[in-house]
Amino acid sequence: MDTHKVGSDTTVLADSLEVPGIGHIPVNAYVLTAREPVVVDTGLSVSDRDFVASLGDAVDPADILWIWLTHPDRDHTGGIFDLLVAAPRARVVTTFIGAGIMTTERPLPMDRVYFLNPGQSLDVGDRMLRAFRPPLFDNPATVGFYDDKTRICFSSDCFGGPMPTAELAESGHANDLRPDELRAAQLLWATVDSPWVHVVDQAKYRASIEPLREMNPEIVLCTHLPPAVRMTDAMLETISMAPDADPFVGPDQAALEQMLKAFEPGSTPAAAT
Repeated sequence: MDTHKVGSDTTVLADSLEVPGIGHIPVNAYVLTAREPVVVDTGLSVSDRDFVASLGDAVDPADILWIWLTHPDRDHTGGIFDLLVAAPRARVVTTFIGAGIMTTERPLPMDRVYFLNPGQSLDVGDRMLRAFRPPLFDNPATVGFYDDKTRICFSSDCFGGPMPTAELAESGHANDLRPDELRAAQLLWATVDSPWVHVVDQAKYRASIEPLREMNPEIVLCTHLPPAVRMTDAMLETISMAPDADPFVGPDQAALEQMLKAFEPGSTPAAAT
């Protein structure tokens, strides 16, 4: 996990996972050092990650007052219960649906939950965080936000894209890729993460992008993309193309058996194919 600053008062806690055939998927959490400090998501739910220890490089967990859970998928919730212990004053910003989904594994303590819906705002002392529903999402509880002090948009899964290396996924910036490479990565992610985009009313979908255009953030911080600085127009153009992109079709059983055969002693990938 790599920890680094972006903007004046925001820290990226960058992690990644390799997905064969797709690339290295960034998995970011963030710390916003507002007057009332905010943690945005809590990392991967895998046993070898210690989210709270990594968080300590950016802020004393005891100072955290808000944990903004953009949605309750396991790549966003890995450290949440440990963080609730380490940050006894913190409340979890989520939705009614988000809290409900969490109960299917381990419920959040309801006295520490703060329900916030798209269109509402959270006052964190020195700025307002304005909640919105991103145009692309894979969970009905998804809520991103715009920080009107720093002009940073926290977009959850929207704008994600696999990177060619773990180093770029964890330590790079979105503009490290050529524009055509970034567009291909983001369209691939859109079709993997939001396959419904191929069947919805395209005019209504593209209309859902317009609030982001009006927001015009200087920096976009996505869970699954390195920080994107002054790239909003190009990225909005890319996601507007998602309904027309080729649908993603994953490997089938025959492909799985072929991949497993390649791992057998004495075999080579070339021989297996």
